[in-house]
Amino acid sequence: MTPEGNAPATYAEDRPKLSSRDYDVVHDRLESWLAEQIGPGSKPTVSALQIPERNGMSSETVMFDGTHDAGGTSVTRSCVARIAPEPSAVPVFPAYDLELQFRIMQIVGESSEVPVPPTLWFEHSGDVVGTPFFVMERVDGVVPPDVLPYNFGDSWLYDASREDQARLQRNAVGILAGIHAIDRPADELAFLQLDRPGDTALTRHVADLRAYYDWVAADLPSPLLERAFTWLRDHWPDQEGPSAISWGDSRIGNVLWHDFAPTAVLDWEMASIAPREVDLAWLIFIHQFFEDIAIKMGLDGMPHFLRLDDVAATYTEMTGYEPIDLEWFIAYSAVRHGVVMRRVTERSVAFGEAEMPDDPDDLILHRGLIEAILDDRYDFHAGRVSDPG
Repeated sequence: MTPEGNAPATYAEDRPKLSSRDYDVVHDRLESWLAEQIGPGSKPTVSALQIPERNGMSSETVMFDGTHDAGGTSVTRSCVARIAPEPSAVPVFPAYDLELQFRIMQIVGESSEVPVPPTLWFEHSGDVVGTPFFVMERVDGVVPPDVLPYNFGDSWLYDASREDQARLQRNAVGILAGIHAIDRPADELAFLQLDRPGDTALTRHVADLRAYYDWVAADLPSPLLERAFTWLRDHWPDQEGPSAISWGDSRIGNVLWHDFAPTAVLDWEMASIAPREVDLAWLIFIHQFFEDIAIKMGLDGMPHFLRLDDVAATYTEMTGYEPIDLEWFIAYSAVRHGVVMRRVTERSVAFGEAEMPDDPDDLILHRGLIEAILDDRYDFHAGRVSDPG
């Protein structure tokens, strides 16, 4: 869809402005920058910028149509720019490696059938819009909503037939199978290796989460998450399966869909080298997280969807690899998400959208779910707290 109107930027005026960028300036600088990327005589023009209503949770997103002259022919591309957040925006993560995202999308696009948006240009410096950014082509599709979550009802996925829901689930597992099957020389994937202490990909992955938690918690530690890290150590898997390219944020809400098939896999900022189970468990857990909220609200939810045993069986059928200790990895996903949710909630407090609770563990939306896991009251296969306590 092409933005309407002549103003360089269009976005909801009543939403919290989590960025201090002047998007009119961004528009003009993007236009000048594109002239350098495309070349002399290209005379690019940029349409009114579209700023998504919920922009700013992670990298900022700017959408526009870019038109330029190519040998006398006018060429128009629908584009998306992903921009690293400003420090003043209380970013969710301590650092944003946009070059990593750009490179892994290129590799996935070149080496698999997994659909990713075509990457166009990358800007390392902050000279153009204040922070690094990259531009990719815009791909059509719809996403299962997060607000309100798709499993609450009245969403295209909830209202779909069981057959279509199963088709989307199978395609979601197929995305992971495709990513994990990519075989590139180790030196080409070195940029995905986490620079943390540890002898294995899993120990480095957990060490990276711990470092992130230490940054988030700062001078206000979370007793619950501290306890959770101890639980993870005490229940460590007896063996670690083979590592692969890990998407990192492998949830169905990070995929554009058409007719229950993926058109583009998005959001690669958490990509790394990790055991395959990291992605599989995250796919399962994020749905369980939404189901936990639905249950508390007295809603039916989608208890038949993205169940551990079904996902594992489909992945084994597709790859020949049987996932190991998925229960532990789902617990690990709950802890990973707990750290992220604490930062997201603190961010809401910083922008006046929420109040700071007396108990720092109340910053974690799924506190009860994590407590149930630690207290052995969680049924990983059903995705339910087995004993509400």
